Amino acid sequence: MENNSYIQKNLKTSNRVDHSKNIIEVNNVSFNYGDEEVLKDITLNIHMGDYLGIVGPNGAGKTTLLKIILGLLNPSHGSIKLFGQDVKKFKDWSRVGYVPQKATNFDVNFPATVREVVAMARFAKRGLFRFATKEDDAIIEISLKHVDMWGYKDRLIGDLSSGQQQRIFIARALAGQPEIIFLDEPTTGVDQNAQNEFYNLLRKLNKELNLTLVLVTHDIDRIIKEAMHIACVDRILVCHTSSEEFIKQSEFLNISGQNIKVITHHHNH
Repeated sequence: MENNSYIQKNLKTSNRVDHSKNIIEVNNVSFNYGDEEVLKDITLNIHMGDYLGIVGPNGAGKTTLLKIILGLLNPSHGSIKLFGQDVKKFKDWSRVGYVPQKATNFDVNFPATVREVVAMARFAKRGLFRFATKEDDAIIEISLKHVDMWGYKDRLIGDLSSGQQQRIFIARALAGQPEIIFLDEPTTGVDQNAQNEFYNLLRKLNKELNLTLVLVTHDIDRIIKEAMHIACVDRILVCHTSSEEFIKQSEFLNISGQNIKVITHHHNH
């Protein structure tokens, strides 16, 4: 078996943001739903090794921006590049992982085991009608072990808690061997203890595996303690800065007509 798992290779690398390498380039992007302007002139770069939190009020366009980056929506104006290539021409989607909001992601009543759910990422990579290889089996196992769910491999996905299910969806993204993972409101409907474990897991993926993470959330107070950088979106790009600078600037920011002030005392990086 070829031992070329990105996970095993990256275990020995330290987490450093490489500002010379843009994984994602968003250039002057706008988007309209009919006559409604949802996003206007958004420009930002996401660097290799980064952990970016995209924040903003409900209806601010955060999820829309994510879908445009992933090629699920076409911008009204502007362009997106993934790994230096226009998103319209980009084909190597195995380099990109996506964990949507759980409620719209998977029918938990579907009679599939944890292992079968994670294996779907290997089918997507190799083709639906190809037999699983020993390498596939090894990657599925290590992906589940990284989210501490290998012991649940034979359980039905619907029998797990919301927090456990979300870990399985991350394992599925990992099994595709991505270099960047996007997560859209991943802690919605998850209790506080599960949220803490979830953020610990994301920190591990970023720092130990050197995965680039982009997380859309409305939970500003929590994400500034976790992410390296914050992009605040409220139709326009209000700011894109380090978490530390975001805290300093927060009292001067105006989002949807409301001044915000972030208060925090602890940082995890």
